[in-house]
Amino acid sequence: MKRVLFVCVENSNRSQMAEAFARMLGGAAVEAYSAGSRPSGVINPRAIAAMAELGYDLAAHHSRSLDELPDVEFDFVATMGCGDACPLILARQRADWALPDPRDMAPEQYRGVRDDIRARVAAMLAALGVPLLS
Repeated sequence: MKRVLFVCVENSNRSQMAEAFARMLGGAAVEAYSAGSRPSGVINPRAIAAMAELGYDLAAHHSRSLDELPDVEFDFVATMGCGDACPLILARQRADWALPDPRDMAPEQYRGVRDDIRARVAAMLAALGVPLLS
């Protein structure tokens, strides 16, 4: 099983969608987490709606802080726009995904960010040797 983590500032949009895609595409072969450097405490309703379009219930997630993560080494960590607020997390591989924060974007633009995240998660899982589910 591969452990993956996605970190952004609020843990309400990008990192939540990335965690959802890791679960959707990796299934039981992936243990996926997301967290925020300054979590908002809520999932953005736009993120919930965007993922509902793909059949995923993001409302079941909750916004969490980095302090709530298990003390493990991750196989992969992606940071998403948190800059200096992203701490060093023990990981075999890491990447900084320079994704715009879709929080206030129009629905079409929001979907574009969502779809970009999906493509990046799929490529990352494939690179880790995780067989992708449809």
